[in-house]
Amino acid sequence: MKKALKVSFLGIIAAATSISAAPLKIDGLTKPADEVKLSAAAPGILTVQKVKEGDFVTAGTVLFELDKNLEELEVERRELVVEVKKVDFEITQKLFPSTKGVAKEELEKKEREYRLAVVELKIAKEQLRRRIIIAPFSGVVTEILLDVGEACQAQTELAKMVDTQHCIFEAHIDPSLGPRFKVNEPVPLEFDAPEGTMKVTGKVDYCATVVDRASGLLRVKAVFENPEGKIRPGVAGKISLQ
Repeated sequence: MKKALKVSFLGIIAAATSISAAPLKIDGLTKPADEVKLSAAAPGILTVQKVKEGDFVTAGTVLFELDKNLEELEVERRELVVEVKKVDFEITQKLFPSTKGVAKEELEKKEREYRLAVVELKIAKEQLRRRIIIAPFSGVVTEILLDVGEACQAQTELAKMVDTQHCIFEAHIDPSLGPRFKVNEPVPLEFDAPEGTMKVTGKVDYCATVVDRASGLLRVKAVFENPEGKIRPGVAGKISLQ
């Protein structure tokens, strides 16, 4: 009888040990690291759309263009003005040391005119650049809000983009678990996928130092790489803690 009780007691201890060793699963949600609404920097007519919804684009890719004929002509005109002013200044600069026919004030005037022309060319190029909307980072175009031929004002939203290659996992934890989350330390993450559970290693990016009054919980964020986009931002997941 004593032997049976001893075996039973050992079994209880083993079961308790097994339960305590089970990893703690904390639910959370994913979101893209970057999500932006692309806007026009100037008023105009949308004339070129080089992408469609769902396209993956790299940083710097031209996505849209507004009508820009006048701006292109202005850049061309300013380039000619700079060329003329530069030649005029250089000729005056060469004549100044060898002849008294050119006053110092005249040389300084020519230099100012040339430098002003250079600045005005830069302004014209910047105005042209504002007619072109480029991708600020590599990501997916999720929504296009304006069609070719439609007019827009400055700050009119044209499209939405998300970075699906770099994601954030966000969870709300019991304050007692806060010390277990240290910034830049690795943390295991799990996500459900059609092919089964996907496990990735994230890195703690943020752990709140103040408890939320409404929920009584701490907010934790972990960043993780998603180069092939297998984990869709918005899906649920879990932090697994031993």
